[in-house]
Amino acid sequence: MDIKNAQTEVDNWIKEHGVRYFNELTNMAQLTEEVGEVARIIARRYGEQSEKESDKNKDLGEELADVMFVVLCLANQTGIDLQEAFDKKLDKKTKRDHDRHHNNEKLK
Repeated sequence: MDIKNAQTEVDNWIKEHGVRYFNELTNMAQLTEEVGEVARIIARRYGEQSEKESDKNKDLGEELADVMFVVLCLANQTGIDLQEAFDKKLDKKTKRDHDRHHNNEKLK
């Protein structure tokens, strides 16, 4: 599924199962919360912090999907075509960074 279709799926879900979109500020707070949950898993599972027993069953994929869902909500409610924005960003990064990372000694 491409991003444009994902935006449509989220919009359809909101219309079928939700009452309406939360306002932008509420969704921004929700996004921050979801990113925090991703950070907690990464810090404990892949970083130097020890993983608590209660965190061992947390699904990183599910938490990343939560982040994606809220990002898609924010894009929908602010009129952003995220597919177009992502394509432009990838093109810009490709042109700007074409050789940059290949020449980075830290990555060798």
